[in-house]
Amino acid sequence: MTIEKKLTEELQKSQIKDTQAWFKKLIQKDQYVGELYSINYEDAKIQIHDNERKKVGGIPSLSFLIATRVDPDKSDIDFKTEDSSFILLRVMDAAQLPNSSEAERIRVETAQRVSGETDTHWDGEGIMDTKTRVYLGYAGVQCRIIGTFYLDAVNDEQNAKLHLMFGSDISNFYPNRGLKVYKPNADALELIVNYTDPMNKQEHLEKYGTSENVKLGFIRYASTNRKFQDIDDVPVYIYPADLLSQKSALFGMTRTGKSNTTKIIAKSVYELRYPPKPEDKGLRIGQIIFDPNGEYANENVQDADGSNNPNALKNIWEIREGKNKADEVVTYGITSHPNDPDRNLMLINFYLEENLQIGKEIIDNSFKKGESKFIENFKQVEFVAPEVTDRSAMTRYNRRVLAYRALLAKAGFPVPANLNVTTTGLFCNELINGRPTARDASTRFNGMIAVQSDPDNAERFASAARVFQTRNPSLPSLATAFATLFDYMKTTEYKSFERWYVDDRPNSSGDNWADENFVKILEMIYRSNGPKQIAKVIDNHSPTRSSDYAEDIYNDLKNGKLVIIDQSSGEPEINQATAERVMWHIFRENQRLFREGETPTEIIIYIEEAHNLLPSGSDLDLKDIWVRTAKEGAKYHLGMVYATQEVSSIQKNILKNTANWFIAHLNNTDETKELCKYYDFADFEPSIRRAQDKGFLRVKTLSNPFVIPIQVVKFDVTAQ
Repeated sequence: MTIEKKLTEELQKSQIKDTQAWFKKLIQKDQYVGELYSINYEDAKIQIHDNERKKVGGIPSLSFLIATRVDPDKSDIDFKTEDSSFILLRVMDAAQLPNSSEAERIRVETAQRVSGETDTHWDGEGIMDTKTRVYLGYAGVQCRIIGTFYLDAVNDEQNAKLHLMFGSDISNFYPNRGLKVYKPNADALELIVNYTDPMNKQEHLEKYGTSENVKLGFIRYASTNRKFQDIDDVPVYIYPADLLSQKSALFGMTRTGKSNTTKIIAKSVYELRYPPKPEDKGLRIGQIIFDPNGEYANENVQDADGSNNPNALKNIWEIREGKNKADEVVTYGITSHPNDPDRNLMLINFYLEENLQIGKEIIDNSFKKGESKFIENFKQVEFVAPEVTDRSAMTRYNRRVLAYRALLAKAGFPVPANLNVTTTGLFCNELINGRPTARDASTRFNGMIAVQSDPDNAERFASAARVFQTRNPSLPSLATAFATLFDYMKTTEYKSFERWYVDDRPNSSGDNWADENFVKILEMIYRSNGPKQIAKVIDNHSPTRSSDYAEDIYNDLKNGKLVIIDQSSGEPEINQATAERVMWHIFRENQRLFREGETPTEIIIYIEEAHNLLPSGSDLDLKDIWVRTAKEGAKYHLGMVYATQEVSSIQKNILKNTANWFIAHLNNTDETKELCKYYDFADFEPSIRRAQDKGFLRVKTLSNPFVIPIQVVKFDVTAQ
């Protein structure tokens, strides 16, 4: 015998042994329930009997069954044959047997004989003979075909070890070939519901350095969750890596477990940094949660576990002893919180040169759509400093900055103590005093000091001129002067000044003295509603702050921290504007890394009350950061977990590209029918609408090929 032939025989023996071991795990003869008697490519019908059904603890609706010709006790099973596989079925409803009408007639007649006898049941002893009882014990069950489990060797393994494989269909069907049907026991069921393709695991390992899964909950078939079926402790796991760079949806009514599930998901991703084996690579993933109700950033009653230690998500760092909170979790908010002394306030100094544009963007985002014309004009103003060598452009820029700071002061923004306010070189002498002595009469005009065309306001104009002549005036006095200047710009004197400035001034560039952006700021100061509108974001300002919170948050995410932004206080418009600004910063930074050929930072974004942020219907405005993130986030390594009560409220293109689904109770057919368009959720549509149990979810993840009904575990912070 050649060495090659000997190796082949040893390999065949090994594979036969593997085959039997696999099928012994998956098929137990004492779990037999009946015979498959009708099949097509989508559905199968099974004949069961009361005796077998009772032995296995019942057959709930939506439970899993397996149909096969494999005898696990045989020692010569060839994994290459088509019969060496089993079909995974999901129980949908009862099915009529050919003799169902006759059986029903017998039941009715027997029930009529005992009618009125409350101590006797129609199926009781002495009421019908044994043969009839056996005859009536048969029933039909309608099942959906989920797919086929089979064994195969992974090609790149030298020993060709057999792996369990799954296909989401059947390769053939034989209507005249009998299949035995079994209800998988707890061990077999755990293998089935936690199956993932070996190639997926390998991809996770190569891409992220980990292929670990974490427990999400336990198998639960029905709202009536009786314990005698011996499957209540079958754990269901998810791969946190499935969430990275993917969109994940969490749908369900209020108080059905969405928040708890979000915490479990966030915890599973957080725990990737603690690999089970010392030699494995830990993976620190930055996570950011926009928390509109403050339920993740603060301890609250719904987190209470019966003790004095509520399980707030912000305390997740406590699951590992010896960890420092500052290295793991950070909270942000518009306002402080008495139980969160380490909270970072989302404030910036609006007056600082480096924050001018940042603050302006916060203000712009606070405006509603369809505002007044002067506000829409003001939104177009930007603060981008020109080259310092361009003296003219620099003068115009400094004049705009001065007017903008005066606007902030008029709106009530506290002025930093050390802010340098100067008018030097910003207001030419001709604007203030005019040109009364010019030789050419056409270039003579009065300035603000001596206005003749508007005598009623002459003193106001002169007073404003004196402020502009003051080297270091106060910002409130400048605000009054700028409002007056806006009035002065309507006079004939100012129009004469502008003609001279553009046409006759020595070395004129041809540009007006007052550029468009400067005028737009002046009008905001002039209009009484302008400062009032800006004052809405005053809570975002601190006269002593030096850094930008958006940059701080991004740096926290780069360091793999869990960032929770408490949006439960403050004005809703401001919270939304702040969230959008943070998201734009995250998006642009990861986009920049992508364009520069670097690997973007892995970040997962959690969006509560997603219907308020994500687009609906046909709205796909790419100027909206949430749309951009939902549409393009994957390539920039931005994962998104969005939670809402309404499937129909989310834009369809986003739904079509959602990889992970967590579905709790929904109470109307509009939502459940929308859900039926995706994967095999149609099987669960009646159950989703009826079952209101908290934490009872139907879950489909990227690595799992079919939907699994799960009772999600309660989130807990316990040191490990």
